[in-house]
Amino acid sequence: MKIRLIINAITHEVEVEERTLLADLLRDQLGLTGTHLGCDTSQCGCCTVHLDGEAVKSCTMLAVQAAGCSVLTIEGLAQAHADTRSGFESIDSSRERSSLASEEAGQALEVHPVQAAFAACHALQCGFCTPGMIMASADLLRRHPDPSDEQILEGLAGNLCRCTGYVNIVKAVKQAAAQMQTLAAARSGQ
Repeated sequence: MKIRLIINAITHEVEVEERTLLADLLRDQLGLTGTHLGCDTSQCGCCTVHLDGEAVKSCTMLAVQAAGCSVLTIEGLAQAHADTRSGFESIDSSRERSSLASEEAGQALEVHPVQAAFAACHALQCGFCTPGMIMASADLLRRHPDPSDEQILEGLAGNLCRCTGYVNIVKAVKQAAAQMQTLAAARSGQ
């Protein structure tokens, strides 16, 4: 069956079997491997993407259910907000953050404030859950720009991390919220 959907602001027409999962379409057919598969039962949240602006778990959603929709993956998160360039933080190529720097381009890589906060707060270890955590956090901050600890824990309850113990993840969400509020205030003052 042929479906049409927008993924990271690019329209795709793809042929899929009716039973193809959205996560499999993203990873296997489109090469967007930032969407991880951890449990295939909607338990871990590694596969979280945004569907028409809402966080969903792509491992239990059929690709045909996303037909006609807009899908945002971790690969497109920063670019999705490119029209608000002042909402980005540049990550320099310091030793601490060298994995995020664009070595080939010799330039700083622009990232979403949530991505920057996860790096700055050391909110990852193995990194397997990180794309899903970041996507869930971005959705949480869209709904709750100044979240309480309880809202953060509730908002990330569907995402599991086996390494960090969540302390730095909560810290990163708080830092991203503060950064986004500062940037929003600066934009409104212009």
